[in-house]
Amino acid sequence: MFERLRDDFPIDYEQLNNYRKYFKQIEVPAKTVLLMEGEIARKFYWIQNGCIRVWFNNNGDDITFQFFFENSAVASLESFRKAIPSPVTIETIEPCVLWYADKHEVEQIVAEIMERPRLRNLFIDSIFERTFDYMKHFLSFIRDSPTQRYLNLVKERPELIKRIPQHYIASHLGITRVHLSRIRNKVAKGNIL
Repeated sequence: MFERLRDDFPIDYEQLNNYRKYFKQIEVPAKTVLLMEGEIARKFYWIQNGCIRVWFNNNGDDITFQFFFENSAVASLESFRKAIPSPVTIETIEPCVLWYADKHEVEQIVAEIMERPRLRNLFIDSIFERTFDYMKHFLSFIRDSPTQRYLNLVKERPELIKRIPQHYIASHLGITRVHLSRIRNKVAKGNIL
C-alpha cells in the first residue's frame, strides 16, 4: 500500500513512514460488512487485495452503486467527514487485505497534506475523479438504456465483467439478473439495436 502511495504521490520516505503508523492491516472474508447504512463512518480503508462494493437499500432491494479494487481508498465520505449516518453500506465481495485508519488519524494526514501544495492538488484531484465517476454513473441512468449501460461498462470497465458476480453487476446497472442475462445473450449474438 505505502509503496503505491509513494508512486502516486510525491511523498518522501520519512513522511511515508510517518503516515504508515496511522494505519492498521486486517484480513476479512468475502461478504464482510465494513460499514452498515445508517451507521456513522469512523474508518477510512485502503484495499491492498480484494474487491469491495458500495450499496444501499431501496425498498428491500440492494442497489450496488460502486466497486473498488486494489490500490483504492473507500469510505462513506459524507458520513466520515460530517459525522452523519451513512447513506450506503460498504461490503467486501472477495476476501480482502485492507489497511484502515480512524477518523482522527486521517484528519491529521489530511491537515499535513493541505500544507503541501503539490500533495494538496493531487489529493483534491483524486476526490474530483471520484465525484466525476458518480456523476457519470448517475447521468447514465437518465440518458442510457440498460443495454447501453451494459455496453459502456464492458468498454470502460471490462475488469468488472470478469471479476464481479453477475447479480452485483445487474444491481449496479439497475436491472434484474434475468434482464442482464437477456442483454448479454443479445450482445453475444450481435443482436444489439
